[in-house]
Parts: sequence; structure tokens; C-alpha cells
Amino acid sequence: MSEVREVTRAIERGVTALEQDDYGLALACFQLVLDDHPGFPDVRNKAGLCLAMLGDMKGALEHLDEAIRINDAYGEAHLNRAVVLNELGRFDEAHEAFDRASELERADPDSFPADIGNQLAIAHARVADLYLSCSKPNRAVDEYLLALEVRPGFLDIRSKLAEAYLACDRLDDARTELESILGQNPGFTGARLRLGVVHHRAGDDTAALREWTRCAVEAPGDARVQAYLASVNGEGDSSSDPRAS
Repeated sequence: MSEVREVTRAIERGVTALEQDDYGLALACFQLVLDDHPGFPDVRNKAGLCLAMLGDMKGALEHLDEAIRINDAYGEAHLNRAVVLNELGRFDEAHEAFDRASELERADPDSFPADIGNQLAIAHARVADLYLSCSKPNRAVDEYLLALEVRPGFLDIRSKLAEAYLACDRLDDARTELESILGQNPGFTGARLRLGVVHHRAGDDTAALREWTRCAVEAPGDARVQAYLASVNGEGDSSSDPRAS
């Protein structure tokens, strides 16, 4: 029983140090446990996180690989491993690790604390942002969809998905996403502006004007609105697709 108490206390000291951003002390506590109990995946994961925060990505990866070898269903370890692999420039492996973490989250939404699920959705969205910036909108769509499987209520990610659909010229899909956003939040000006763009691209300037005029009423100080209105009022190139930053 005394050994169990010692192990428990060492883990508690490590967790406290980790919460206080004292990664060196936390790592020492976790390593003390692992010296006698190398098969504790949670402690492996925490030690890996400490090493990552200390800048030793290769050492972190060794711990995270071992945590997953012990328990392949350990979603948080897969997520941490994905972040480390991304830092090491091993992007394909990072993508696979993100996918595995996402798969575990979908299989059991309660398997992650809320903040882990949020981080996972945001991580997928960041990868999608990179694909979109590199003119690979189809790949971006895949990543945004994975993010939304984890957190379907993140309307900003849904808006980015609509943007990726628009870049793919998938107008019906973009319209569906934007209408879904506005159904939940009618005051989402950015989504309404882009819905107008979808209508404009589809050749329905009447519908585009309807959306942009509403934006002008609801957000009169938004300079983007005039640029969109100008695109169908003869003040600019009517075939243009004005984009706001």
C-alpha cells in the first residue's frame, strides 16, 4: 500500500507542476513513476507533453508512441502525437494521427474532455486553412468536415467550409452551409455576405442584392457591403467575386 501511495503522490505532484507550467519538475515526477511502472499510458502521455513543451520533440514522440502502443484507444495521446509530428515536419503522419484521434472522438464523444474535443476540431481547421491558402480547396473541405464531425456547432469552421466549397465551385454545397449558419445565427454578417456571392455566382443577382441589402441595414458601418453591392450595381465588374479580408 505504501508503494501505491508513493506512486499516487508522485503523479499528483507531477500534475500540479504541469498545471503551473513547471515542465521540468513535472517531467521528473512522471519519470520517477515510469522507472518502476513503464506501462502507465497516462503517465507516458504526460511525460511526452512535458518534453514537447521543453522543446524535445523526438523524446516526446517516444513517450507518446509508447502510450499508444499500450493503449491504442487513448485519444488524447493520439492528439498530442499529431501535434508533435506536425512540429517535426512529418505532416502525413500527423494527418493520420489527427484522423485517429478524430475517429476515437466520433466513436465515443465522451472519451475526450471538452477542451480536447475543441482542440481537435481547431487542429483540423488549421490544417484545412493551410490547404486553402495553398489553393487545394478539395483537401481543405475534407479537413473542415472532420473538424465539424467533432464540433458541428462551430459556426466559424462551417463558414470556412462554405468558403472552401465556393473555391471548388460547389455552389449548392456552399449555399447549404451558409443557410445552415444563418438559420442558427441570422446576424452572422460574413456568412450573409458570402451567401450573396453564391447567388451572384449562380446568376441570381436579385437574391444577391437581397442578402447584401440586408447586410447594409444590419451592419451599416461594414465597408465590405458597398463593395459587394457595387459588383451588381454597375459600379464595378459584374462578373467579379469581391472578397473581404
